[in-house]
Amino acid sequence: MDSTRPALRLFVLHHAGGSHLLYRRWPAELPGTWDVRLLDAPGHGLLLDQPQIDEAGRLADHLLRRIEPELTAPYALFGHSMGALLTYEITRRLVDRGLPLPVWVGLSARSAPRPGGPGTRYHELPDAELRAHLRSLGGTPDEVFDDPDLWELFAPIIRADLCLVENWRPAADAGPLPVALSAYAGRTDHSAPPPRMTGWAEHSEHFMGLRVFDGGHFYFQDDPGPLLRQIERDATTALDAAGAARPS
Repeated sequence: MDSTRPALRLFVLHHAGGSHLLYRRWPAELPGTWDVRLLDAPGHGLLLDQPQIDEAGRLADHLLRRIEPELTAPYALFGHSMGALLTYEITRRLVDRGLPLPVWVGLSARSAPRPGGPGTRYHELPDAELRAHLRSLGGTPDEVFDDPDLWELFAPIIRADLCLVENWRPAADAGPLPVALSAYAGRTDHSAPPPRMTGWAEHSEHFMGLRVFDGGHFYFQDDPGPLLRQIERDATTALDAAGAARPS
C-alpha cells in the first residue's frame, strides 16, 4: 500500500450544540493507518466565527463540499445525534450525485426516520427548561449552564441546532442506502432508544446491526473505548468486504 494513502479516512460529525472537542481523543485511539477527520459545522468549535447554518439540507451540502476533495481514499462517515442525521443526508447526496460512496456509515443516537408530525420543540423551551433537558442528556460542559456569559454565547447555537434537527424531514422517495451501515445506541437513552434505532435496518441495503452500550445519549463520553473498538471492527469488516468485491 502507498504509505501516503490511509487504509481508511474517517469523517466524524458532531452533535447539536457541540464540536470536534468531545471527539478529540478519537484519532489517537483508532488505528494508526486511519486518517480521522473531526469536522466542525460553521458556528461551532474552530469555526465559531463563521455564520451558523440552521437547515439540514444546506448544512449537508456545505459539509459535502468540504470533504469532497478528500474522497481520494477508502472512506467512512460516523455521526452522533445531529451528526448522524447529517451523515445520512450527506450519504444520500453522494448516492444521488454519483460520487464515490463510503465503504461504511455509522449512525449513533439518532432515531431512524419515521412517519409522523413534529415532536417536542426543545428549541422553543424557556431557558431553565432547556438547560434541564440538556443536563439530562449530557454532552454539554457544566460551565455552559453555570456561567451566564457562556450560556448567552452558546444558547443561540444550541437552539439553532435543535431547530435544524426538529424541522428535518427525510425525502419522501428516499430508498435504502447502498452502503454498509451500523447503528449505535445507549441502553438508557430516552431521546433515541434502542428500539427506535433498529429502524435504520430499513434504510440500508447492507445493515450491519445495532450495537447497544451501557449509558444514555452520550454513552461514550466518559470512556469512548468500547465504542471505538466497535467502530474499528465494523468499519474494517466493511472495508475488507469492499476490497474483496473490487475487481482484481
